[in-house]
Amino acid sequence: MIKMKQTTIKISGMHCQSCVTILDKALNKEKGVKSANVNFSTEKAAIEFDPQITNEQNLLQTIKNKGYQGHLVEEHDLLKEERKRKEELNKLKFKVILSTIFAIPTFILGMFFTKNPIPFQDYIMWLLATPVQFYIGKQFYQGTWAALKNKTANMDTLIAMGTSAAYFYSVYVILFATQGHQYFEAAAVLITLVVLGKYLEAVAKGKTSEAISKLMKIGAKTATVIRKGKEIKIPIDDVQKGDIVLVKPGEKIPVDGIIIEGHSAIDESLVTGESIPVEKKKGDLVIGSTINKVGSFRFKATKVGTETTLSRIIRLIEEAQTKKAPIQRFADTVSAYLVPIVILIAIITFIVWFFIANAPIDFALIAAVAVLVIACPCALGLATPTAIMVGTGKGAKQGILIKGGDALETAHKLKYIVFDKTGTITKGKPEVTDIVGKDKNKILEIAGSIEKNSEHPLAEAIVDKAKQSEVSLKKVSDFKALVGKGVKAKIGKKEYYLGNLKLMEERKVNLSSFTNKIIELENEGKTVMVLSEGKIALGLIAVADEIKEDSPQAIKKLQDLGIDVYMITGDNQRTARAIAKKAGMKNYFAEVLPEEKANYVKKLQKEGKVGAVGDGINDAPMLAQADIGIAMGSGTDVAMETGNIVLMKDSLVDIPKAIRLSKMTMSKIRQNMFWALFYNSLGIPIAAGVLYPFTGWLLNPMIAGGAMALSSVSVVVNSLLLRRKKL
Repeated sequence: MIKMKQTTIKISGMHCQSCVTILDKALNKEKGVKSANVNFSTEKAAIEFDPQITNEQNLLQTIKNKGYQGHLVEEHDLLKEERKRKEELNKLKFKVILSTIFAIPTFILGMFFTKNPIPFQDYIMWLLATPVQFYIGKQFYQGTWAALKNKTANMDTLIAMGTSAAYFYSVYVILFATQGHQYFEAAAVLITLVVLGKYLEAVAKGKTSEAISKLMKIGAKTATVIRKGKEIKIPIDDVQKGDIVLVKPGEKIPVDGIIIEGHSAIDESLVTGESIPVEKKKGDLVIGSTINKVGSFRFKATKVGTETTLSRIIRLIEEAQTKKAPIQRFADTVSAYLVPIVILIAIITFIVWFFIANAPIDFALIAAVAVLVIACPCALGLATPTAIMVGTGKGAKQGILIKGGDALETAHKLKYIVFDKTGTITKGKPEVTDIVGKDKNKILEIAGSIEKNSEHPLAEAIVDKAKQSEVSLKKVSDFKALVGKGVKAKIGKKEYYLGNLKLMEERKVNLSSFTNKIIELENEGKTVMVLSEGKIALGLIAVADEIKEDSPQAIKKLQDLGIDVYMITGDNQRTARAIAKKAGMKNYFAEVLPEEKANYVKKLQKEGKVGAVGDGINDAPMLAQADIGIAMGSGTDVAMETGNIVLMKDSLVDIPKAIRLSKMTMSKIRQNMFWALFYNSLGIPIAAGVLYPFTGWLLNPMIAGGAMALSSVSVVVNSLLLRRKKL
């Protein structure tokens, strides 16, 4: 099987959604490209391709051939990205200031000195308007030429056509006409307003990707490692797998690893969103860039560089913000048709007013220019990606990683959610729940002493309980594991057996005094072990994988959202029923083999959208099959890669939060699209002068330009309001 390669390319020179459409088509047509997504807000293209057929250089050349510049995005090269963004902002700021310096006097002369002009006024205005038209406005001509080469039209075409018509008509009036009004001020102010709109848009767009910028900045820069018995401080990039790293109080943990000495409390809020520091001891996992609060410890580096949890989170968010939501296709289609239609409407407007209504040429020209300017589809192009960037950023801050616009759009449509049991609804670690017998401490002491020699997970639960209860463990002899039944051992001269009912039946142990309790505990889904001395039953120890504290709360919230909840497990019917009842759900699938889980999801998909929640490798097929796969952050790498949503806090309560976030984001996208389309639909006829015969209103191109710039900014600001919403 051919392994596809993924790359991200930063693109400069895009001015509107039409540019995105041009590049999307070109890249997707490239041989060997499986998928290409160009995002206007991030100015990036995420491309998946077959490296045996094409390569990055071919992709860069395709972008260049279409009139744009592209460069490969290096792995989280934040400083370069930040520097580039600041340079672009400073360039735009300079253009706005320079354009304003020329446009304001042109505007004053053109608007307030028409009746009493100053000497050579028209020529002064011509002189002031020219640098605005051809230096500040150069980008619009370049964009128009690039679009023309691609046999299409874009926002630049509308601006270039509109301002050129006003500018060159004004030149004609000065040089050749004996009468007529010039419109240098309209062209100059229009370009100034569009550039100002672009600047404000760039500032606002920078804020939409704040979450990822913050994550990139907070990574540790250095690490103290032990090499040849000495402590040495090295740059984070030089840390290698297997290095022993020393962390002192107040320091950032440089990379991911496992504690081998010492203990501490660690602030993991950066990764999980959880504000309370987490206690860590020998054998526990630590995450790079989280903050060590109190103790000193040493750990062995297990993941470095791009493998660390933080790097993977950043990569997931970057990918999420580049992936398109299906609703974006609607905006792309509208934008592709809108520009040529607008040019046609502008031409018809001019013909109707000048040739049919016999209006003066300057009147017809102003109406046509206003149509061109007010209809720019910028707001439509920004409607979806800005909301998705804010939505995914907001989720990341709360430890909910959503891997793309498609996941964000689908999450609120879920009708069913299927939960894996072990490690998802339950803690994934067996615990002693009940000790039954006359002397509970004595039972635990004997059982703990025997089981400390066993490697079985249930044995570990008993030994842990003995340690917590601080009972003293005795020395045992003649220990033997009885496969599938239990264990036996001697303490002093007494022989003890600890195991299941099958073992007790073989040993002919009398269980009559415990029968009812055994049935009761087993009906609760617990594993019951009997401790016997010879043929006398001393007591019972029940072990269960307890459900997480927040599981019932999360399931109740999902049910309140109208979602049917199911549990899927390999356990028998009785255990499954007991766990499902505790968690507060009626539906469950029991005795399901790991490879069959995806089939159960398939069956439910016939009725509606299905979400699946899991944490293990065996859950990956189920997560992949589901419309939305939700992986627990503590789960395996495979589950995290397969899931569409990753819960870094490991809290199921975050699932209803993710669904609410999906609803909020989609609501913002619909609002943005409505206002962008409503604005264009309303603005075009007014600009064309439809209301003029009845009201005397004719839209000035300068007002149209201001309104167009304002609509783009308002869409971005509306998306940013999502950050204030509570999940």
